[in-house]
Amino acid sequence: MSPPTSPPTGLPPTFVPGFHDEAAVRAMRYNPLGETGLYVSHLGCGGGVLSSLYGSITEEECIATIREAIRQGVNYIDTAPWYGQGRSEDILGKALKEVPRQAYYIGTKVGRYELDPRHMFDFSASKTRQSIEKSLKLLQLDYVDILQVHDVEFAPDPEMVVNETLPVVKEAVEAGKARFIGITGYPVSALKDIITRSKDIRISTVLSYCRDTLIDSTLQEYMPFFKSQGVELGKLAVYHALTREGQATHLVGANCREVLRLNLRTLREGLTEAERQVLKHVKDRFFADLKVRHWEGKELREREAILKELAEKEKLEGKS
Repeated sequence: MSPPTSPPTGLPPTFVPGFHDEAAVRAMRYNPLGETGLYVSHLGCGGGVLSSLYGSITEEECIATIREAIRQGVNYIDTAPWYGQGRSEDILGKALKEVPRQAYYIGTKVGRYELDPRHMFDFSASKTRQSIEKSLKLLQLDYVDILQVHDVEFAPDPEMVVNETLPVVKEAVEAGKARFIGITGYPVSALKDIITRSKDIRISTVLSYCRDTLIDSTLQEYMPFFKSQGVELGKLAVYHALTREGQATHLVGANCREVLRLNLRTLREGLTEAERQVLKHVKDRFFADLKVRHWEGKELREREAILKELAEKEKLEGKS
């Protein structure tokens, strides 16, 4: 299960003759993923949308979208137990049954699970072992390529991730259930902290989100204007991300083929002149003077407030 050392000229190691659309694969850009030896498509598949996490879905369309994405050269898929509490992994398991295992890389996660804020995160060794087995069963796979610790900033103590979660993930790698170890999260400082602390376990990949994209709620009031210009804002955001350098792959969720095809066209063809003008207007008008471009710490504060409220409620109910 050793990773390929380099991609063949024009074709990645994941190319499967007779399965892939060869012209589409040759048109796709592939980047080395750190020092793993894997070459991942510049556009990856985010599995969060393969659940009700972002609205209603049709399982059949999700399955068709995943299969078409892989045939078109998208070779990296990211999922997690948190996405629909196993729903995303279940749909992927069904979709990938008809796809050659060589044709894709897949990553899943441990650490984030339930909707109930009191049980949402669990970085313990026992839960991590249980989670790995459940994920492989849902995905109907013997192994995943990347096994990641999900949203490490929510761990009660970074040392718990280092001393409990990561050693179990390493066990899974040694047992052939995963190939590489990764960590994910929103605050980049938290990711750096875990890597610094983890001296005995090699972390091969880092996944963050919304750190190099167009995002701001003030756009909502200007939505009618943009729609009147015939420009899809989502396309501008995808284009912005795909034209940045440094990241190996960009995970963009697509739970229908229409969105998948739009993303692929954006990657291959870029923007029209009209779209470029709107993108420039968005950057100049709304983002140029922004002093804060992130929400780091907001989710942590909200979670702490919810947990405090629940604890106080349980205390009052206990007295009554």
